[in-house]
Amino acid sequence: MILCLAGAVAVGFFGVAYFAANPGQAAGVTANAQRVFIELSLILFNPWIAGMLLAAILAAVMSMLSAQLLVCSSSLTQDVYKTFVRRDASRRELVWFGRAMVLAVALVAIWLAWDPDSRVLSMVSYAWAGFGAAFGPVVILSLLWRRMTRNGALAGMIVGALVVLVWNHYAWLGLYEIVPGFVLATLAIYVVSRMGAAPSRDVTEVFDAVQADMHAPRVREVT
Repeated sequence: MILCLAGAVAVGFFGVAYFAANPGQAAGVTANAQRVFIELSLILFNPWIAGMLLAAILAAVMSMLSAQLLVCSSSLTQDVYKTFVRRDASRRELVWFGRAMVLAVALVAIWLAWDPDSRVLSMVSYAWAGFGAAFGPVVILSLLWRRMTRNGALAGMIVGALVVLVWNHYAWLGLYEIVPGFVLATLAIYVVSRMGAAPSRDVTEVFDAVQADMHAPRVREVT
């Protein structure tokens, strides 16, 4: 993951430097900065290599699209329809409802992508900012900090989500909204957890048991 993310960031930095030095080739990136990888592939590589790189983009998009369609369909079917609408729905009914939700989500996605000026990557970035700021600190601190409480976790989720919403709307300092959202959510978890009562004994015993299991030496079986 470190290598993949470092490569992605390097493409962005290299694109900034290359197209600043070659403004005559920057028309595509100027119109849409999200095309930097595509433009660099077409400029710097042999057409055969560039074709393979562009095919890799399509493969990644198709893989992610199929996974997200299934996740959305399953969530709407199990978490919404079966939980709140029809608790006694049969398996056949759930299967057909899930298929209908796949079609509905696909149609919504087509509608969003129909606008040639839309910035899908910006929407994805915004969604991941909210997800990371709201749930990232909760997940990390629940694994590392014994003193975190339920109210602290709720406060962190609410603060992280609100900070992302407000920060994105005003675009302060040009800073990606996940950064202030993550920091302030972590601070909210710490403050609210410290202000309230300590977690119950059952919770701390489970935490200690998990920590002990994580740090216990592993004996490798020899066959």
